[in-house]
Amino acid sequence: MRPRSLPNILLTGTPGCGKTVTSAMLAQATGLVHIELGKLVKEKGLHDGFDEEFNSYLINDDKVCDELEEAMQEGGKIVDHHGCEIFPERWFDLVVVLRANNEVLYPRLEGRGYNQKKITENIECEIMDVVKMEAYDSYDAAIIVELRSETAEDMEENVQRIETWIENWKEDNAASSDNDE
Repeated sequence: MRPRSLPNILLTGTPGCGKTVTSAMLAQATGLVHIELGKLVKEKGLHDGFDEEFNSYLINDDKVCDELEEAMQEGGKIVDHHGCEIFPERWFDLVVVLRANNEVLYPRLEGRGYNQKKITENIECEIMDVVKMEAYDSYDAAIIVELRSETAEDMEENVQRIETWIENWKEDNAASSDNDE
């Protein structure tokens, strides 16, 4: 993969933890491009059908990776998705696992109209650290950060923290680019 002038960031976490809101805020603050994977899958037909029981599309990993490969090589992308094991490790410079307490998460999921089975599965995933463990199984621990995402203030602080990380990444990578010449 050729060097990028801007980093790629994966925001992941259990559904309802604030990935899409945080990603949109971060994109607005930084100018990076927000890719909401669920929306992309639906719009581009990157799935193998619809699961009625869980009211969600069955994502086709190969189609998703083929669709995103060129964009990810360019850099400057924020990918927002509840899973992280489908993406190549080389795509991301930072993986942010957003977390929310179940007392916060449960009403968010109810508010989305999720059925009880889907709510229970997502709450259990948060309790059992499923997304966090996927992140550590899929990426180098050095690029993973876990952030609380329960309030609007949490989300604003997370955006500021990631903005600072982006600025540091740009400085570090500009310095290494200068040394390569």
